[in-house]
Amino acid sequence: MTVDVVFLLDVDNTLLDGDRIVEVLRVHLKSEFGISSAQRYWTIFDVLREELGYVDYLGALQRYRVDVEQGSADEQRLLMMSSFLLDYPFADRLYARALEVIAHLDRFGKTVILTDGDVVLQPRKMQRSGLLDAVDGRALVYVHKEKMLDAVQRHYPARHYEMVDDKLRILAAMKAILQDRLTTIFPRQGHYALDPKIVVAQLAADFTIEHIGELAELDPTSLIKQQVDKACMYQERT
Repeated sequence: MTVDVVFLLDVDNTLLDGDRIVEVLRVHLKSEFGISSAQRYWTIFDVLREELGYVDYLGALQRYRVDVEQGSADEQRLLMMSSFLLDYPFADRLYARALEVIAHLDRFGKTVILTDGDVVLQPRKMQRSGLLDAVDGRALVYVHKEKMLDAVQRHYPARHYEMVDDKLRILAAMKAILQDRLTTIFPRQGHYALDPKIVVAQLAADFTIEHIGELAELDPTSLIKQQVDKACMYQERT
């Protein structure tokens, strides 16, 4: 059934502090497995992130095993890091009021998590953080979510969508496809959102907020009206 509005919510650095998780993992790797193993892992991690466009902790472990395994005890110990990741207390890394925002948006439409990620840790992250329960299991995980909007609309048909994401590149790509049927909201959280070189190189979102918690104080349907009003003013000028 088609609803009036669906709120699409990213996970990492939008609802969940992904940068903080990386910081904790860096400390853990260095203290538990040594500088050399940690440096190898992060080199592979960065290469894989560039290739995929999202963070893949477990994929980097697998590639580490394939690329540098020599049978040493240190290398085998590093593989035990998968347990640390799968059992990580992701609920402790939710941004303040993240769950409150989901509950608030649910009063105006349907909330859906739309995130990039792998098929193991990303769902685990949503489960252990409480995000999956908060959206009643409505979650879509893709390699490149901006390329999957046809599937998104099939799963959750709506007259209008609002996308909340910390990456302007993603918001701009989705806007180019859905156009006036999409309102983009940019929370300035995480290293992508706070890097001035990245921000200046991308098109601005429809709305910018400093923190995800601000959405708990807003009427999200009013943002759609403001977007329409802005479009009308622009057309009148031109």
